[in-house]
Amino acid sequence: MLQYHFNWKTISVAAGMTIWNFYFQIFEKAVGKEETILFLTHLLRYIKTPLLVVWDRLPAHRSRLVGQFLDSLDGRIAIEYLPPYAPELNPVEYLWGHWKQHTLPNVCPKDLWQLSEGARRTLRRLRRRPRLITAFWKQSSLPID
Repeated sequence: MLQYHFNWKTISVAAGMTIWNFYFQIFEKAVGKEETILFLTHLLRYIKTPLLVVWDRLPAHRSRLVGQFLDSLDGRIAIEYLPPYAPELNPVEYLWGHWKQHTLPNVCPKDLWQLSEGARRTLRRLRRRPRLITAFWKQSSLPID
């Protein structure tokens, strides 16, 4: 039996998906309103067309600060919310499930830096599987056309 006592506090990942790709950002703390804005800014760097963001009802997503940020973008990002308690409609939840069950268990970090790098490496590897990403959309029952 392998036993290891980890000494880090938190690592969180924010992700956004298109039909064939996904974008992510790793944070060394829980995702709050500031991290939400950082991630949306990250998306805007890579996706030049207007965005429709469909997300859950995380309090950070509904915060005044995030609302002000979205208002400042003059319609560049439109928001729609998933129904409450409907993770099965969110394709990112299928990404997380696959990642945690099939990829991340093979990462054995000794510290937060190794965990962060292992997470980044395994997520980048998943990006090279566009058919799998499309399958997450089909599982979610959200229209992809």
